[in-house]
Order: sequence, then structure tokens, then C-alpha cells
Amino acid sequence: MQKFDYLIVGSGLFGATFAYRAKKANKSCLVIDKRSHIGGNVYCENKYGINVHKYGAHIFHTSNQEVWNFVNSIVEFNRYTNSPVANYKGKLFNLPFNMNTFYQMWGVVTPGEAIEKINSQRKYMLDRIELSDTKEPANLEEQAISLIGIDIYEKLIKGYTEKQWGRKCTELPPFIIKRLPVRLVFDNNYFNDRYQGIPIGGYNKLIEGLLQGIEVRTNTDFFVDRKHWEQVADKIVFTGKIDEFYDYKFGKLEYRTVYFEEEVLDCSNYQGNAVVNYTDVEIPYTRVIEHKHFEMFGDEIDKCKKTVISKEYSVEWNENIEPYYPINDLKNNELYQKYKSLADNESDIIFGGRLAEYKYYDMAPIIEKVLKMDIE
Repeated sequence: MQKFDYLIVGSGLFGATFAYRAKKANKSCLVIDKRSHIGGNVYCENKYGINVHKYGAHIFHTSNQEVWNFVNSIVEFNRYTNSPVANYKGKLFNLPFNMNTFYQMWGVVTPGEAIEKINSQRKYMLDRIELSDTKEPANLEEQAISLIGIDIYEKLIKGYTEKQWGRKCTELPPFIIKRLPVRLVFDNNYFNDRYQGIPIGGYNKLIEGLLQGIEVRTNTDFFVDRKHWEQVADKIVFTGKIDEFYDYKFGKLEYRTVYFEEEVLDCSNYQGNAVVNYTDVEIPYTRVIEHKHFEMFGDEIDKCKKTVISKEYSVEWNENIEPYYPINDLKNNELYQKYKSLADNESDIIFGGRLAEYKYYDMAPIIEKVLKMDIE
């Protein structure tokens, strides 16, 4: 077999971007992926002309102009703006929390009225839980109430968060919600970043562009014939689970994960928005994604007479489903540091991405990290 400069294990965003940069540096690469397709979790499946995000909604956003210019040099991005809606017992509220939300919740129409309402609720609840400026919130519930008051916490945060994490808010650490966005403007744009959008034609176009001219093998599991794959290249770029790479010698890292129920509907527009969160606990799923709204706007929506939705359920991870969210509590972080200490001593192996670094990543920071790497 040809000897490559790099064997890249995983064709997701980290692996594909690394392969692209390595090729530009005149390095030979082989990319392998155990799935039947490239792209990792950003993979899209086209149905009825709709690009379905098979592993959940992926919305690209960044304030880094270099990153934005880079991805647009591969494929043009559209104008999609993330403006999710929350459904609580049939009533709709705009997210993130802004003047539209406060008007829908309380009928207030000015920032001053909203501040007065929030402060009155905060004061009542802070007194009730005996929280003061000198006492830090002990859990997510206390943190949320100290930031936004009781009404929004109970209707828009509590149920959704407990479904998402499978734990009571009183059992979750406060840092999860420490940067809760509260905006005193009528602006439903979820992100503060300067740039956001979706690749025109779907994320497959981005991954295919990054991997153009590079040898890729799907349905190929590194661990099935590990000794063989370790010999085919001078260096390995590994994007899988770091604990699996080291044969779980210190124990298994834990994850939270999701699964999807996908439906094709005989209508052109099901919910009028790409993402609707369901924030009461009686609804078992956390949100519904209507995929056509990521790439279709205006009259385009009605021209496509079908629509595809995905109901998203948050569950505990097991070996038979894809790991999504690292559980960065004290126990798991200490365990990860043991594996990281091994990884740091590897001279010919590069660990990168969500699973290899046991860290939740948005897409743009992954690309930014690879663009800063010295590829030799």
C-alpha cells in the first residue's frame, strides 16, 4: 500500500478541513470513515429537493472573517438567520430572550418596563432562596432565576433543560446557563456573530469541496484493523473518541445524546420556522426541525409541495448510538485529563474535534483551529 503523509480518521469538519490544508501543503492524505458517507454529523440527505440535516440542525456562524471567507471559498453560503421559537403549552415565544419575548410573556412594550418586571421577579426569588451578591448560585435553577426571574425560567428554561440533560435543574451546575442572553431590543437573531448562514446546496457541498482530489474510504473502521492503519501513514489525525483510542484504559467517558424521528409531510409548510423548541415536560421531544427553512425562502417554500420534519429527543448515551454532548462535570473532566496526558506525549498523532478533545464545538471554531495549525 502507498505510504501517506497523513491518515485522517474521520471525515467530519475537522478531518476534512485538515485534509484540505494538508493537500494544499503538498502532503498526501488518506481519509477513512466508519460511516457509509462523508461529513460526520454535518451530513445531509436530499429528499424531495430538501437537504435534511441527518444528525440535527447545523447553523454556521462566526465573527472571524478569515473563517467566513474560507468556507465561502469552498461553497457560497446563504442568508439564513437563526431565529428559533419556543412553544410552551401551545403558546409561542421568540428566542433568545428579547423584547418580543417579554411582550409575549408580560405585555410590556418598553425596555424600562421589561427591566422592572425582571428585577421584581428576581428580587422575590432571590429572597426566597436566600441568594445574595455574596453567595454564588448553587445550581442551574438558582442561576437562571437570578438572571431572568421565575416566569421565563419555569416556562422557557426548566422543562427544556431537564429534557435536554435528563436531570433536574437543581442537580445541574450553574455554568451551563451562565451566559444566558437577555436583550432589551426587538431582535430575534439568536447569534451575536457577524456572519451566519447555510451552504447553498447543503453541507455535503462544503465537505465534498474540502475533500476534492483526496482519497477517501467510507465503511472503514480504524479499530477493525488498527495495526494495518497505523502503518499506512507517517502521522495520524484522529477525530474519534479519545478513550476508545486508548482502549478505555482509564474508563469510559460519558455523553448525552439525541435521536430523531423523521417525517415527510404532504404540505409545503408545517411550522413556518426551521426550529421550534418545546419547553414543557409533557412533550417528550425537545424541538422540531423543519429542514426546508434552512435553504428555502419566500415563494420557494410553497413551490416545494412536501416538507420534512425531525423531532429531536434527548437521551442518555449508550454504545449503540452516536455520542453528541460531552458531560463536562468534574468526574468526566478528570478522566479526560488522564487521556489528554497520553495524547500530549504522542509525536505522530494529532487529536482533534468534539470526540477527540471531549469538548462541545460549534463548527466555526473547529475550522479556525485547523487554519491555525502548522501542517508539516
